Amino acid sequence: MTVTKKDDRVRVMTGNEACAEAALAAGLRFFAGYPITPSSEIAEELSTRLPAIGGKFIQMEDEISAMGAVIGASLAGSKSMTATSGPGFSLKQENIGYACITEVPCVIVNVMRGGPSTGLPTMPQQSDVMQARWGTHGDHPIIVLCPQSVAETIDLTVRAFSLTEKYRIPVILLMDETVGHISEKIRIPEYSELEIYERHKPSVSPEDYLPYRHTDDDIPEMATFGTGYRFHVTGLCHDETGFPTNNPVEIEKQMYRLNRKLERYRDEIIEVEQGGDDDAEVGIFAYGSTARSAKRAMLMAQEKGLKVCILRPRTLWPFPDREVRVLAAKVSCIVVPEMNLGQIAHEVEWAAGGQAEVIKVNKINGEPISPTEILPAIEKAVK
Repeated sequence: MTVTKKDDRVRVMTGNEACAEAALAAGLRFFAGYPITPSSEIAEELSTRLPAIGGKFIQMEDEISAMGAVIGASLAGSKSMTATSGPGFSLKQENIGYACITEVPCVIVNVMRGGPSTGLPTMPQQSDVMQARWGTHGDHPIIVLCPQSVAETIDLTVRAFSLTEKYRIPVILLMDETVGHISEKIRIPEYSELEIYERHKPSVSPEDYLPYRHTDDDIPEMATFGTGYRFHVTGLCHDETGFPTNNPVEIEKQMYRLNRKLERYRDEIIEVEQGGDDDAEVGIFAYGSTARSAKRAMLMAQEKGLKVCILRPRTLWPFPDREVRVLAAKVSCIVVPEMNLGQIAHEVEWAAGGQAEVIKVNKINGEPISPTEILPAIEKAVK
């Protein structure tokens, strides 16, 4: 009789639990938040796990203060995260903008539910796609990652921490309620298997340190408060020293550098999954849990002899416009299923540039989109 050793890293867990697990693996040591469905399990898990390893967990009085605490903790050197859902995400927007202009690394998890306002607290939607990109004011870069499963939540949570620490840009992990609450069997990777990026600390003395230096790679080194490096942090436009400026030349240099950071590293940041027929007549563009229904719909269509392919963004913002353009050049139609009224379909239309028709499949009643609701759109596209 052969006895197989039990793998104690194989677990059944929800996406929310996986997010908390992966955040700890990535080095999370500070969490501030305010309970809100359907994200609350992330805070519940971290409320016991973080103190046990010397980290800090704070339930703040609201989402505004929670985001502020996360920024402060990051400036003090801790990998920091908050988690929320639709209305709470709206309250965080002003401080997310502050983190953008001050280039403070942090991870913001939004487990999407239906809106507007209190909306559908326990039901899924993909209603915050545009809020994730444009919720705060001003021209600024943002990175948004979008998992489709519990296993991928592990992967993308770790990646969110690496990206925010590497580029000094806030990173949003945009989950939907289905991913947050579904239970799946996964294997938690060994911490040693993970690619963890640590913040680039100053290589100069405190006297020579400029917190917003215009470096060749557009990413200034980041000192930790309390380590002898004294510097000014403000939401006002600032020069390399961090102090406010009204100098038009300095303002332009700062704003262009902020946005150039994302543009020049686009190919490192954007990840997509592609599959299906090389000679497809119809393409599907789907993200989050909806992509799983889309993949099943693709298989059902292929069983009927139809040629179909799929493009799934793991990185939703920056938008994979070049990848969509390539897809549009080889198919006649692109089907875009979403649990909203077409927020990302407009981006697909723009990126396709008229090369392919875009067919929307939308659902906003709190129920997920099934494969049988996507299949007719594929069949219609072929006719």
